[in-house]
Amino acid sequence: MVQKYQSPVRVYKYPFELVMAAYERRFPTCPLIPMFVGSDVMNEEASEDGCSHNVERRCKLDVDAPRLLKRIAGVDYVYFIQKNSLNRHDRTLHIESHNETFSSRIIVHELCCYSVHPENEDWTCFEQTASLDIKSFFGFESTVEKIAMKQYASSIKKGKEIIEFYLKELEDEGITFIPRWAPATASPVKAVVTAALPYLPLTPAISITAPTDGANDSYACKEGSSPPSSLNEAGASTPDDKLDADYIKRYLGDLTPLQESCLIRLRCWLQETHKGKIPKDEHILRFLRARDFNVDKAREILCQSLTWRKQHQVDYLLDTWSCPQVLHDYYTGGWHHHDKDGRPLYILRLGQMDTKGLVRALGEESLLRHVLSINEEGLRRCEENTKVFGRPISCWTCLVDLEGLNMRHLWRPGVKALLRIIEVVEANYPETLGRLLILRAPRVFPVLWTLVSPFIDENTRKKFLIYAGNDYQGPGGLVDYIDKEIIPDFLGGECMCEVPEGGLVPKSLYRTPEELENEDLRLWTETIYQSASVFKGAPHEVHIEIIDASSVITWDFDVCKGNVMFNIYHSKRAPQLPKKEPLAAHTITSPGGNNVQLIDKSWQLGQDYSMVESPLTCKEGESVQGSHVTRWPGFYILQWKFHSMPACAATNLPRVDDVLATLQVSSHKCKVMYYTEVLRSEDFRTACCDVHSLGSMTSLESSHSGFSQLSAATTSSNQSQSSSMISR
Repeated sequence: MVQKYQSPVRVYKYPFELVMAAYERRFPTCPLIPMFVGSDVMNEEASEDGCSHNVERRCKLDVDAPRLLKRIAGVDYVYFIQKNSLNRHDRTLHIESHNETFSSRIIVHELCCYSVHPENEDWTCFEQTASLDIKSFFGFESTVEKIAMKQYASSIKKGKEIIEFYLKELEDEGITFIPRWAPATASPVKAVVTAALPYLPLTPAISITAPTDGANDSYACKEGSSPPSSLNEAGASTPDDKLDADYIKRYLGDLTPLQESCLIRLRCWLQETHKGKIPKDEHILRFLRARDFNVDKAREILCQSLTWRKQHQVDYLLDTWSCPQVLHDYYTGGWHHHDKDGRPLYILRLGQMDTKGLVRALGEESLLRHVLSINEEGLRRCEENTKVFGRPISCWTCLVDLEGLNMRHLWRPGVKALLRIIEVVEANYPETLGRLLILRAPRVFPVLWTLVSPFIDENTRKKFLIYAGNDYQGPGGLVDYIDKEIIPDFLGGECMCEVPEGGLVPKSLYRTPEELENEDLRLWTETIYQSASVFKGAPHEVHIEIIDASSVITWDFDVCKGNVMFNIYHSKRAPQLPKKEPLAAHTITSPGGNNVQLIDKSWQLGQDYSMVESPLTCKEGESVQGSHVTRWPGFYILQWKFHSMPACAATNLPRVDDVLATLQVSSHKCKVMYYTEVLRSEDFRTACCDVHSLGSMTSLESSHSGFSQLSAATTSSNQSQSSSMISR
């Protein structure tokens, strides 16, 4: 398996020329890098005017590995080849390195770049990417991989200090400015200054297993300016739409270099496949933490969650959800200040809640919607507290008071509703619970805990603190986590708490099972999106009748499973709609989704219907938005067709990844979730007026489409809801 690393943008608040002077001081030897034994220049070239300088070196490294492993490998040192290209006119330094030792067994490749900050020419940016691919190593592949990744991570962390050390050394020597390179026609004054401190021959950066340059973790904003007021502004300030190291530390917390890399890689993948509507960085980070920073696993559950949010319009829940009066009066939960760590504090008096009455009066779906709105409010409060306290706050604390809990709370439909709520919240709001304080747990609590604990993630269970009786009032109790001044009055504190006291829901508010079932169905199917299944040999097709030419067909779909080919056809003939059988009717709640085929098998392409767009291949997890300006009236057919990704072209044998991908798509089945809309040409977005050719697959964000509030422009390339974007 190939291990990859991608760094955030690290910013030095020093000019490029000064950073290069500090960089040169690390060689030929550097006491800060004990593993760097030495290097030999293999090739060196410089332009006559001194603008460009290229150096190729062979570096000798003493890798920190077990002696036994070195003896088995038969080497004491590891050699790397590095190529460095300095362009003083463009003020860039590109560094490329690869391993020479064991190159047939291990492939190591690293790229580093120093460049000028795009918004401040007196600052310098540093980036690096690396990959490690171990083909074979005497049966010690796993061991070598762990050693390499551990050493590389520590070297990156150590590398941050190296340039700072030499910059300080230059400052102590009185060197605080080095003029920029200029052609020979430059002024005599600059020539004298340049001669006083000539450019040294360029030497390489340390390779993949040695410390590479980090940089001063400084956020890219002017000296003395205030930090960005929101994550959106911070994201827009990073050069070339990339994450800044200090932005990560300020808004996301202390991450290891490999954790930073996982965040950036997943974020880049989302930018490529979910143009214009990727989640905020802290939300992506929650899913990574939930899967121990396994990018593939985090990507899978994140894509499922994004599809769920879009399908059920969760992004607009705070604006559209109207809390029933019954919940206002009898739901014993509410927000209450914050804990000692600055986390929002939510109080739930579960023992005083009539769960049976609420389920009988509202139904399971209404309770779920209410809990989801609480979680959405929690995300918003975390963002606010991050700004208020000046440090990353990505989760909240929940205090659950169980006084009054009895067998009534173990009513089976109520427990069923509770388990479903836990399941949905666990899947879509991972790592949002920082701490759960359970107070005054009665004797019946172990029974409830036995029922619900299997549905709670192990990492979440570790955050539970359970107190029986009045144990919470002693040392190690509530005062360790909540300031004494805000402890609620019903727990012995002096702070008035506005959480409702609850009580029994009047039976006059109960609804019949039929009414509850209809209400649950209405809430569950309340979405503009439709789901469909695509099988091998059985595509899903949607027909749209166009009366006025130059109308605009827009679409927004997610590939939930498998890979599909998206096509658009035009026909003057009306397709024969399939007859709906009572038992075959599908709705959005159908597990398999819908599957409709409209193009008759007797139709011939080019005669009965024609293709109006080039086919678009869409991979699993991708989100696609687009539009088509129609040329003719008639019938347009949007088709999603099963697509099998080709194997590696370099060999007739299929790759392991291809085989595994094929096995994952069970029974040659794909799933898509889609929404289509037709707009009149005069209603088409003004931002799309620059599209000159008809039938171009440009993206259009429909006025009715549910685009994630979580995305809120985490990147500078994101568009507002009134703008047009290029499709996927």
